[in-house]
Amino acid sequence: MIEDARFADADPRPLALKAEDEVDLRILSSLVQDAVLTGADISHDAKARRLALLLTRFRWEDADAAKAEGREFERVRSILVIGDVMRVVSDGIVRDADTVLELLAIGWQSGEDGTGRLSLDFAGDGTIRAEVECINLDLRDVTRPHRAVSGKAPRHPD
Repeated sequence: MIEDARFADADPRPLALKAEDEVDLRILSSLVQDAVLTGADISHDAKARRLALLLTRFRWEDADAAKAEGREFERVRSILVIGDVMRVVSDGIVRDADTVLELLAIGWQSGEDGTGRLSLDFAGDGTIRAEVECINLDLRDVTRPHRAVSGKAPRHPD
């Protein structure tokens, strides 16, 4: 009998993932859920057609093991790069170094011929929408994991 993969089975090395379809995007979205960043950690390069976010993400892939082993939860600095961006619109997002944002989810609304809109939804009703030619996201951990300052896993109301 083949079992489903579990987060506990994850490789402890830094993540380096690519999302190219809706299934990949759901996985990537779950891994960046509750990531924090400042407004200044968001960069849109219209000429390169790229939107980049420097995140401090909760290591969901390690949470069950940390809990079972009685060790502290971890966060890690990661970069999320969205490619093939044609247009970016934000609502309720302040782009300065003093504003802390919490990324809740990345959604997808498909358009014609593979195009569509990515929606980066933040706590407090802030949203960044990126019109893209296709799903093309890269998530890469860029530092070693560190202790989560709160010492707790993020929680969401049922």
